[in-house]
Order: sequence, then structure tokens, then C-alpha cells
Amino acid sequence: AKVIENIVADANFEARAHDKSVEILKNDEVIISGSEGLLKRAIENVVRNAVRYTAAETSVEVSLVKSGPEGIITIRDHGAGVPQEELEKLFKPFYRVQEARDRKSGGVGLGLAIAEQAISTHKGKISAKNLEKGLSVEITLPLAEN
Repeated sequence: AKVIENIVADANFEARAHDKSVEILKNDEVIISGSEGLLKRAIENVVRNAVRYTAAETSVEVSLVKSGPEGIITIRDHGAGVPQEELEKLFKPFYRVQEARDRKSGGVGLGLAIAEQAISTHKGKISAKNLEKGLSVEITLPLAEN
């Protein structure tokens, strides 16, 4: 929960300069075994990506929910989404959605690939799906055994 709070606070500070915001909808306390730094960078990559593509005057919504033996982090933006046929390619290295290539949006297509690798290293999963307005990325990580 503390890692999510820190990521959201930093991203929100930067987002406000672009007439956007980042907010926490739910933030359950969970414990995950692994590298805090690696997981933080992975989640941060997804949140910053969402901030980049969410529409002005909208908020990126972040949730961390404990669900049985897993922690589920959901990051939702209010952008244009991703063409359905490109969703599965989002987490491949150097892949950028065609629209992002045409803009001066920065990046080389590594952020989501790095996130996927870090999540996978922690025996988790990451996936994306289009919503009516925007994109939702879900990160599922196993909780630490007590």
C-alpha cells in the first residue's frame, strides 16, 4: 500500500502540470515477496504510461485489492485505448502502438516490456483491456506466504 501511495503521489504531482491527475480508488494492505525496487519500477512504468495517454481533465485511477492469495493492481486511464489487434503486443520490447509512433510522445517502447518482465519474475501476470473510454492494465501478484 505504501509503494502505491508513493508512486501515485509522484505521478500526480507530474500529471497536474498537464491538467491531469492520478488517484487511488482502493489500497488494501498486502505483502508480496520480492524486490520492492523492481516492482515499484514496473508499477511506475504502467502508471506513467497511463498518465501520458489519459485525456486532459481526467484522472488515472489506481487500485490495489487483496483477492484471496493474490494482490491485484489495476491502473485505468481515460484515453483512446489501444486497437484490439495490438493489445497482446503492448508488452513486447520496442513495440509502440501506431498512434504513439506518429506523435512526439517520447519513449522507445520499453516501459511496458520492463514491467512485464518484472511482474513475470515475481510469478505474476500483467494484461491490458480496452474499456468504453480508456485502457485498464491489471497486474496480479501472489501474496507472500505467512
